[in-house]
Amino acid sequence: MDHQNTPLFTALKKHAAGNPVQFHIPGHKKGLGTDKEFREFIGDNALSIDLINIAPLDDLHQPTGVIEEAQKLAADAFGADYTFFSVQGTSGAIMTMILSVCSPGDKIIVPRNIHKSVMSAIIFAGAKPVFVSPAQDTNLGIDHGITTSSVGRALKRHPDAKAVVVINPTYFGVSANLKEIVELAHSFHVPVLVDEAHGVHIHFHDKLPMSAMQAGADMAATSVHKLGGSMTQSSILNLNTKNGYVNPQRVQTIISMLTTTSTSYLLLASLDTSRRNLALHGHEMAEEAMKLANYVRDEINQIPGLYCFGREILGGEATYDHDPTKVTIHVRHLSITGYETENWLREHYNIEVELSDMYNILCLITPGDTQETADILLTALRELSQINYTEDHAGELVVKVPEIPQLSLIPRDAFYAETEVIPFKESAGRIIAEFIYVYPPGIPILLPGEVISQDNIDYIVDHVEVGLPVKGPEDRYIQNVKVIIEADPIF
Repeated sequence: MDHQNTPLFTALKKHAAGNPVQFHIPGHKKGLGTDKEFREFIGDNALSIDLINIAPLDDLHQPTGVIEEAQKLAADAFGADYTFFSVQGTSGAIMTMILSVCSPGDKIIVPRNIHKSVMSAIIFAGAKPVFVSPAQDTNLGIDHGITTSSVGRALKRHPDAKAVVVINPTYFGVSANLKEIVELAHSFHVPVLVDEAHGVHIHFHDKLPMSAMQAGADMAATSVHKLGGSMTQSSILNLNTKNGYVNPQRVQTIISMLTTTSTSYLLLASLDTSRRNLALHGHEMAEEAMKLANYVRDEINQIPGLYCFGREILGGEATYDHDPTKVTIHVRHLSITGYETENWLREHYNIEVELSDMYNILCLITPGDTQETADILLTALRELSQINYTEDHAGELVVKVPEIPQLSLIPRDAFYAETEVIPFKESAGRIIAEFIYVYPPGIPILLPGEVISQDNIDYIVDHVEVGLPVKGPEDRYIQNVKVIIEADPIF
């Protein structure tokens, strides 16, 4: 296929150039009816293609024209049989995957460190999650992925599972042996669904972890906006139908149910053009980003008190491969938290990082970075070390890893159960009816249906007290929590 073509973007430009008289939404009509300051800032070109699903521009809900052509080009670029564009982000694509294969009561094998969108879909489907514990790195205080052996144990115990969900790669760039997991799951006739939110670029370079489609997975939700150059909220859903586990018509129906009928053509156009860029230049872009990231990593590891892991951590089942463009900087030896580091970088160097947790910050090196941006980060980190590093590490933070709670109710049943609100610090032993998670990355600490332990309470309170973004409960300050009402026994 000719990847120079951008059928959707080209059609949008042609339509705008014709300067049609518009009696349809959006009501700003090429920017004429919008706020003046906003129009001047955004620009008339962008506003001229902020259009709706009129006939010349196709319809994402039932594409037969330029959107269909653009999706076919994307499928070819990513080695998929079908590709669906998502304007609901990767969260929408992930939910589509799960709702396409799960019905009420069905089992689905998932890592415990999944994104909250996975659990949202499980609640909507009424499915039963079978949790597989991720491999924990107690030195860095992060989770890696699930292993082939743990997936094997889950499949032997639950051979009736409707799917296995795998994260590839993790937020921190680490991958398990995805191809091996796929082959194992398929031997049980179970499809594999991949959360590939942080791996849009891995398909285009053989020195990066294997992509979901290369590994033979059945579906993969991929964030083009995170590292592939498209606009925020634009993602794709790739399908591999060769094994017969996925029905593309069913997937189209589900993604349409989850998608607004007022789809953003700006987002869709950015997917079309980003596909072109990746298909034509993806290898070169990934090569340059890796080269710059490895330079940053090497320099960071020369700075006292800082550590940035690379391929030296590989060799375990959960640490099979690594994406070096994810630069995870461990700050525990500076006796400060990642959250404090994030704030210091913002205040002193105008640097914004991808995320911070208790012990780390994460910086993404992408084709949008240069030697100049890399050196600004390194200059800032050297100064941070000079201020905070001491030889004896006297005040060094101790890594705490939360225990994984016990699931006692199907999440849907817990979410819709009769509930009461009680003080969070007094909730040990109760069944929670809402989510508590840190975003980013959006991995839940507690899920609806899990039993709250004192360890969970202490861990969450520690995060709240240092200012980390703990979210999810209706009480945004986490003073109270919603739990299942437990009826008194009848004697």
